[in-house]
Amino acid sequence: MIDTEVVRMQRLRNTALSARALAGALDPGPARRGSLFSRGALICWQIARVVTGTLRSHPYPKYQREPSVLRADYDRLSAAWRGGITRYRRRSLQALSDELRRVARELDDARALTWSAEMSDTFGRLQVHVRKLLRELDLGVRSDAGSHDDPVSALQPEIGTSADGDVAGNWPYLAF
Repeated sequence: MIDTEVVRMQRLRNTALSARALAGALDPGPARRGSLFSRGALICWQIARVVTGTLRSHPYPKYQREPSVLRADYDRLSAAWRGGITRYRRRSLQALSDELRRVARELDDARALTWSAEMSDTFGRLQVHVRKLLRELDLGVRSDAGSHDDPVSALQPEIGTSADGDVAGNWPYLAF
């Protein structure tokens, strides 16, 4: 493993641990194991474990270091702060989706530029799980967005085109 690959993997681990902390802070019921938040935290933990195990096998002790306690405290405090604001705005699923997209980008980058075929396969399996969870989160975000009383969505039947595409039916002043 070369220096740039080590730095990339450390960045991936830090991003995954940060996303895990946010998922834990956003989880309304930590006792529920099947929630999107707990599954997101689990996937991020798996990514961090794989990367940490790989870095521990590096011959240089400098690269074998785990994240510091200060980093973990920072992630926890930042996640609690962001989680509070996000829950207040009722955007928990969107925040988790955004954070998992950051993890997915880092994972894509690490997989594309890794030299090890075994590590690439492992990252590929993790990518499948992250993308599946992102699709489920996107469905949840869309259903949450449709459930709010939004003045723009309330006007959609009046302002848009009809089902057959007839603009004149909805916009009588345009039908000359």
